[in-house]
Amino acid sequence: MAVARVTEVIGSSEKSRDDAVLSALNRANKTLRGLTGLEVAKFNAHIEEGKIQEYRAHVRITFILEYT
Repeated sequence: MAVARVTEVIGSSEKSRDDAVLSALNRANKTLRGLTGLEVAKFNAHIEEGKIQEYRAHVRITFILEYT
């Protein structure tokens, strides 16, 4: 039987929301093993002078805990 955990990561990008999601996933891949899925919880953006400067994606990453 496997035990999974969910952690939330916030990715950002100056290009697009999709790139912000990929940024979160790429960061999670650097420190977590056994990733099995993700859920985009929400999107938001940083605005300056009426223009979007940075897209942000709040992503819930699911991964399997290892047994020792």
